[in-house]
Amino acid sequence: MIFNRQNLTDAQLLDLYKKILKPRLIEEKMLILIRQGKVSKWFSGIGQEAIAVGVTAVLDESEYVLPMHRNLGVFTTRNIPLHRLFSQWQGKANGFTKGRDRSFHFGTQEYKIIGMISHLGPQLGIADGIALANKLQNNKKITAVFTGEGATSEGDFHEALNIAAVWKLPVMFVIENNGYGLSTPTNEQYLCENLADKGIGYGMESWIIDGNNILEVYNKLSQLKEEMQINPRPVLLEFKTFRMRGHEEASGTKYVPQELMDEWAAKDPVTNYRKYLIEIDVLTAEFDEQLHKEIKQEIDENLAIANAEPEIIPTYSGELDDVYKEFEYEEYTHGEEVKNIRFIDAIRNSLEQSMWRNKNLVIMGQDIAEYGGAFKITEGFVDAFGRERIRNTPICESAVVSTGMGLSINGYKAIVEMQFADFVSTGFNPIVNLLAKSHYRWGENADVVVRMPCGGGTQAGPFHSQTNEAWFTKTPGLKVVYPAFPYDAKGLLNTSINDPNPVLFFEHKQLYRSIYQDVPTDYYTIPFGKAALIKEGNAVTIIAFGATVHWALDTLEKNPQINADLIDLRTLQPLDTEAIFASVKKTGKAIIYQEDTMFGGIASDISSLIMENCFEFLDGPVKRVASLDSPIPFTKALEDQFLAKDRFEETLLDLLKY
Repeated sequence: MIFNRQNLTDAQLLDLYKKILKPRLIEEKMLILIRQGKVSKWFSGIGQEAIAVGVTAVLDESEYVLPMHRNLGVFTTRNIPLHRLFSQWQGKANGFTKGRDRSFHFGTQEYKIIGMISHLGPQLGIADGIALANKLQNNKKITAVFTGEGATSEGDFHEALNIAAVWKLPVMFVIENNGYGLSTPTNEQYLCENLADKGIGYGMESWIIDGNNILEVYNKLSQLKEEMQINPRPVLLEFKTFRMRGHEEASGTKYVPQELMDEWAAKDPVTNYRKYLIEIDVLTAEFDEQLHKEIKQEIDENLAIANAEPEIIPTYSGELDDVYKEFEYEEYTHGEEVKNIRFIDAIRNSLEQSMWRNKNLVIMGQDIAEYGGAFKITEGFVDAFGRERIRNTPICESAVVSTGMGLSINGYKAIVEMQFADFVSTGFNPIVNLLAKSHYRWGENADVVVRMPCGGGTQAGPFHSQTNEAWFTKTPGLKVVYPAFPYDAKGLLNTSINDPNPVLFFEHKQLYRSIYQDVPTDYYTIPFGKAALIKEGNAVTIIAFGATVHWALDTLEKNPQINADLIDLRTLQPLDTEAIFASVKKTGKAIIYQEDTMFGGIASDISSLIMENCFEFLDGPVKRVASLDSPIPFTKALEDQFLAKDRFEETLLDLLKY
């Protein structure tokens, strides 16, 4: 191994040695603790320390780094107190996840580290968002994100690189090519000779670096960082290295040929760098021994602190209170001036006023810039707010959602427009596993609104007509809003943008241009979790949301003899159970009306809630009306049959007969 110090001083060389030695000694201690049963799981980075240390040492402490689960050197180079790391690995409260997640699955704003989720790919999109925020602020900061050679096969990898290239984001994409994805060797994962070659496809500069040579890592990245500050752009970096331990300790390394292990053992980054420093008289054996002693003492002292910490005592409130970031709703009232506008105009009005109010708000989506979006809601926004904040995206929902998370982490608000709610399936993972869980896992909120044009009745077929709210009402950590009227759409969207938690905001396409209402011209908000009583009666409670509210109104107009409470839920998560129960206890009968298919829909849960809380008040069965349990068809006759609209009246009249 050839080391080139270039212009580094003796002090800098020694500092890098201390930084690379510490994670190695911690790892050696962890392997002992694993054998003693004092730590349940460990993902070793032995042999790869030069990458984590070199990358992090190049970055300033104010620059974000996004590591994986073998990058202990990132955390130690950022000087996180070791007792907090030990607490994290032992599932103690003084760790970073309060025992809710393990090893390196955490982040910390204090140290500008954003940890991974097990799905790997979204990490790269988060880096895009963080870098975009830096670029918008023109602060010349660089973001570094780690991934392994295995994760380069994931769609998120390609999406994130493409976004970074198109938007010229200052991101260092760090690939640790360590030979194996768990037990799968690289020749079974990709056919190109070098992963760095993939940069060509994105018009992206790429480099191959010896990942075991700390000086090559540090010097090359120092040069690249300086260039990226002058000329912002992404860089793809393939670090050749090797994983000397198993995927995790329990898996072992029996699948690795011994000659390969021996070959890479000779390239050990710590041992070789130590030899080099001794050869050039920068390090003495005595000082090296002293460093070992000091670091081991620091490890033992901090381990004792973590060991003395009590085990976590679980409480329901402790867990449930952290699912969402606390949101102190601020009510904005409006004046008397109103304008009769369509549902779609109310959405546009909210976005426009929110963009003026929140200078850190960015809207992203396909064709939303000059074209104005598929439904022309953002038409003219580029002229008003600029292309920096109204951003056309490539067709890559997953990375765009993750980019929204990165913007949130770095001080921005993000709105992601799904061209159709159906397309959210390709962005499902970062919504339900990243946005939804981040606050619960390590206290980081996701200030992201995902707008969801949804619903049938427009003969758009199976891929443009779903109303898929039940995918998300099931997921703790998400809020789900589904207005039926222009007034509610504007006020609730304003609240959604103000709320620091992730919000899925459903907008029924058929209502866009068919429903008019007098809507205040002023900015105003409506609280979540408060249903609206549209009609009042004592014979039956009708619970609906979205288009079904209007379908229910049509039925009641056709049957004026029916004396009903009609509840428009407006928000599905949080759900106004108080309004539901009060009405059912008054009327004694309940029918829940949803456009989604029957099985697994939110109507099922509402029905169960009513049965559990209002059973003694019921004078008949709780009924559900929903669409057929099939994909939604295209032809009008088939779609009309599919939708719940034609079955509601009969079911309602039957219920009233009890």
